[in-house]
Amino acid sequence: MIRVAAVGDIHMGPDNQGLLRPAFETLPDCADILLLAGDLTRHGTPEEARVVAKEVQELGVPVVAVLGNHDHHAERPEEVTAVLQDAGVRVLEGQATVVDGSHARIGVAGTKGFGGGFVGRSAGEFGEPLMKEFVRYSRRCADGLRTSLDELERRGCDVRIALTHFSPVPETLAGEPLEIYPFLGSYLLAEAIDTSGADLAVHGHAHAGTEHGMTSGGVRVRNVAQPVIRRAFNVYHLHAHEPAAATVAAGNGPG
Repeated sequence: MIRVAAVGDIHMGPDNQGLLRPAFETLPDCADILLLAGDLTRHGTPEEARVVAKEVQELGVPVVAVLGNHDHHAERPEEVTAVLQDAGVRVLEGQATVVDGSHARIGVAGTKGFGGGFVGRSAGEFGEPLMKEFVRYSRRCADGLRTSLDELERRGCDVRIALTHFSPVPETLAGEPLEIYPFLGSYLLAEAIDTSGADLAVHGHAHAGTEHGMTSGGVRVRNVAQPVIRRAFNVYHLHAHEPAAATVAAGNGPG
């Protein structure tokens, strides 16, 4: 049994330093890895990133993250990434990483992702240059996720996890206004996941969304935005070379 802890949208700042640390310190007892699904800061400043770094450094389990839109707001994502990496966090963008746990080799492919909407009502690569670039950026993120999942397959991982900030499916957005769905995710991410294969897909971003969803190819999707899961993290149990098992909630901390 492989135990995957995950949370997103923790939006840390100087005024809540230490809020999550007590719960995170329990991770070695209940999880093999911690995934952070973006929006780790409020405005994407290095100062806020240092708050996050103190929450997750030296936890006793590997920490893998992607950035979110909030982490890009100050237009300093490279600095935010560097601060997190200095604390031992593996920050992914169109990349893959493998964690050799006590039970199995856990592969994580990560990208922030982007918007564009979902099948039947999605943005097209047509018209003004800005609109074309919007869709092309979404496609580049999805292509990076696909390539990373393929790499994990070649590396012989026991499980493969797709980690994003934006959602790959509309089901986990249920509760959000329909009008903003195109800004919360893209079907291109789901296409990448189904094309290359994964055991679990984890994302954040949709604070008013729903935890459970599934791609059309049968990959389980979980929205782990903290306002959705209402705890410091959730733990998902996976079996090597099998589909993701049912959700098992774990962890203590703020709702």
